[in-house]
Amino acid sequence: MEIADKKIQLSPSKLGLFLECPLCFWLQEVKGIHRPSGPFSSLPSGMDFLIKKYFDKYRALGKMPPEIEGKVQGQLFSDQRLLARWRHWRTGLRFEDKNLNAVLLGALDECFVDGRFYIPVDYKTRGFELKEDSLSYYQTQLDCYTLLLEKNGYEHPSFGYLIYYIPEKVGENGLAKFKVEPHKLETDPEHGYKIFCEALKLLRGPQPASHSECQFCSWGTDFPNVQ
Repeated sequence: MEIADKKIQLSPSKLGLFLECPLCFWLQEVKGIHRPSGPFSSLPSGMDFLIKKYFDKYRALGKMPPEIEGKVQGQLFSDQRLLARWRHWRTGLRFEDKNLNAVLLGALDECFVDGRFYIPVDYKTRGFELKEDSLSYYQTQLDCYTLLLEKNGYEHPSFGYLIYYIPEKVGENGLAKFKVEPHKLETDPEHGYKIFCEALKLLRGPQPASHSECQFCSWGTDFPNVQ
């Protein structure tokens, strides 16, 4: 079945690839050709798992983790069972656009609640201090999470949080100390939907051109004389 005729499922991470390089995105979704993958570190995934457990401990206590207390708006979402579903991409927040014959799926790390408002939260780990563009890189991700909350009937205040864990030092017995930095980002669900629509239009069209700045899809065009 041609992709133009079948239901397409996308996620915020796939839309991130679309914004980074349309051709790599098209090749992955239409032709099943994925970018080469280098050595994979399991540390970020391990940290993500431990941070979730840490937040869940405070959720059970009805408290906020002390390092973000007073630095963010709202409280931890109290429904642990529902949050567990939201955290998994198979059972996470879902929005189906029947007119576009497409679905947007998202796995949410965390959610704060402030009155009637639901605030999307994502954990991030990185090895060094934030750069100027570190926050903007995840703008579409939070826009999509806000869109998903909205489409599932949850009111939102049009902002979300990125909570960064940045290592500061390692002490005896492998004890590591992290700097925890919550960053508030304004969100726009309409922008998330716009990117969703643009990605679908690209997938149902012809193969796009190679991105000149992409080190993956442009590599094969760098040597025109090679047979």
